[in-house]
Amino acid sequence: MGFGRSRFFAALLPGIVLFFSAFCRSERGPNYSFMHNATVAPAVSYYDYIIVGGGTAGCPLAATLSRKYNVLLLERGGSPYGNSNITNLSAFGAALSDLSPTSPAQRFISEDGVINSRARVLGGGSCLNAGFYTRAAPDYVRAAGWDGRLVNESYRWVERVVAFKPPMGRWQSAVRNGLLEVGIRPYNGFTFDHITGTKVGGTIFDMKGHRHTAADLLQYANPTGLTVLLHASVHKVLFRIKGRPRPMAHGVIFRDAEGNKHKAYLRNGPNSEVIISSGALGSPQLLMLSGVGPAQHLRAHNISLVLDQPMVGQGMSDNPMNAIFVPSPSPVEVSLIEVVGITNFGSYIEAAGGENFAGGTGRDYGMFSPKIGQLSTVPPKQRTPEALAKAIQLMDSLADAAFMGGFILEKIMGPVSTGDLELRTRNPNDNPSVTFNYFKEPLDLERCVQGIEIIERIIDSKAFSSFRYDYMSVPTLLNMTASSPINLLPKHANSSTSLEQFCKDTVMTIWHYHGGCQVGRVVDRDYKVLGVDALRVIDGSTFNYSPGTNPQATVMMLGRYMGMRILSERLAMEDESK
Repeated sequence: MGFGRSRFFAALLPGIVLFFSAFCRSERGPNYSFMHNATVAPAVSYYDYIIVGGGTAGCPLAATLSRKYNVLLLERGGSPYGNSNITNLSAFGAALSDLSPTSPAQRFISEDGVINSRARVLGGGSCLNAGFYTRAAPDYVRAAGWDGRLVNESYRWVERVVAFKPPMGRWQSAVRNGLLEVGIRPYNGFTFDHITGTKVGGTIFDMKGHRHTAADLLQYANPTGLTVLLHASVHKVLFRIKGRPRPMAHGVIFRDAEGNKHKAYLRNGPNSEVIISSGALGSPQLLMLSGVGPAQHLRAHNISLVLDQPMVGQGMSDNPMNAIFVPSPSPVEVSLIEVVGITNFGSYIEAAGGENFAGGTGRDYGMFSPKIGQLSTVPPKQRTPEALAKAIQLMDSLADAAFMGGFILEKIMGPVSTGDLELRTRNPNDNPSVTFNYFKEPLDLERCVQGIEIIERIIDSKAFSSFRYDYMSVPTLLNMTASSPINLLPKHANSSTSLEQFCKDTVMTIWHYHGGCQVGRVVDRDYKVLGVDALRVIDGSTFNYSPGTNPQATVMMLGRYMGMRILSERLAMEDESK
C-alpha cells in the first residue's frame, strides 16, 4: 500500500468520522431514493467510481465508497424487494426454478453437465442461496494478505444488518448431536467463526423467516453519493490506449431494458476507477468482452485486443456437494443450513429439511427440484425440457410421505480441481461456457468419500434415530438418492457399494463457484487488474479457494474491506498532494 499500519488507520479516521456524521441520512430498502430503472439514465454521465455488478460484493463496496465519493452501481437484474420467492424461507427454491427472462436467477449448465445458476438481481447470490452465514478461517485471512483487524471490523459491519442466530428445531438439533456422537468435536456452540468441530452458524434469515441480503447493506450508503441503476447490462469497459504506456479504464457502455445505449465515464483525476464485481462468471466474461483476455480466444470472437491476458477465465472451481436424503417418520421443521461439522480432513457436513420440499406455489421440491437442477448431472443428449418434464411428472406421482424428511450433505473444501471459462457469444447477457472438472483431482474425491462416510454414521447414530425408518438401511438410502426421479443421472448399479461412484453420480452444486480473475494471475493483492490502470475486480472471481464453509459472509466482508482500503488510500494520496 506504500504506508505502514499506523498511517493506514490514521487515514481511516476521516472516513469513520464521515460514516457517523452522515449515518442519520441513511435510507432503508425498498425505499432507496437512489435506486432507479436504467431507462431513466442520461446518455452520458460522470462518476468517481463505476461499479459493475450490484451483488454480494458490489453492494457493500458501493455503500462504503459513496460515503465520500460519487458512485454509480450498475446491476443487470431488478430489485429483490417485494419478491416473496426471495424473501421467504418457506419459498426457497422457487426463485431458482423460475426460468423467465426476468427471473432473479439465470440458469447455466457447465460443460461437466451439472445444472447451476447465477444471480441476476440486486443483492446477487445472497438473494438466492440457503442463507448460511459463517466467516473464513484465520489461516485463509492470513494467506490472502488481509489486515485482520479491518477484516473483523468489516465482518461486524455486515453482521449488524444481515446476520442472525437460527432457531434450531428438533431435526437440526438431531443432526448437530449426531455430528458430536460420531466424533466431529469439539462443540463450539453458536458462532460465526470457522473452527474445527461442530457449530451452529449464522443465517441471513431472521426469526420470522425473512431473508436479508447484500442489498440491505445499501442502507449504509450516502444517498446523495450513490446512483443504483437496475436492468443495466454492461457490454464493455472502455479504455484509453493512445499515448499511454498501459491501457487505462475510463468508462463503460451499458444498455437498459429497452436496449438503449448509455455511456458512463470516470471523472478526470488519477484516482477514479472502474470496479468489476460481476461474480465468478460475469467478471472474467466482461474482461474478455472488453478486450482483456487470451488473445487467440478474443480474436476468434472478433473482439479488439486491449491486453493479452491468458489467465482470465482460468482457475474456475465449484465446490462439489453430495447428499443423502433421509425420509422421516417424524415431522421435520422447514430449515435450511444451520449446523455445520467442520472436519479435519477437508469436508464440511451440513443439513436442510422440511415437512416437504415445497417451494412457492405447488410442489417445487426445494433443493431437490429437477427444475433447479440440484442432484442433476445431465448428459448432453438428455438436456431437454421433455426430460425435465418427465422427471417432474415422476416426482408428482410419489406420495407426500416420500418428501417428508431432509437431507444431510457434505461439501469439500477448496476444491483442488479446476477448469476454465470461455465466451460463447459477444452478448453479455448470454452465459459463457464454463468447465469445473469436478473430482478431476483424486484428493477431492477422497474428501467426498470421507464426508459421505461421516453422513452414514450420523444416520446410524442414536441422536438421529427418531428421524429415520428402522427398515431403511444406509445402502437403501444411498440407492434411493442415486436412482430417484429427482435427478436425470445415468444410473449405476453399484452406487451404494462404491462411494466413489456415488460421489460422481450424485455431484451437484451448492453455488460456491469461484475463480476466473484470481489474485496473482489476473489481479494483484489490491485487486487491481494486472497490466492496465484504473480497473479492479473485487468479488469471488478473485478467490483461489472458497472461504470457510460458505463464502457469502466473506464476499460481503470483502466489499466493505476493500471499500475502506480504497477510501484510506485515496484520502492519504489527496493529503500528500495538498
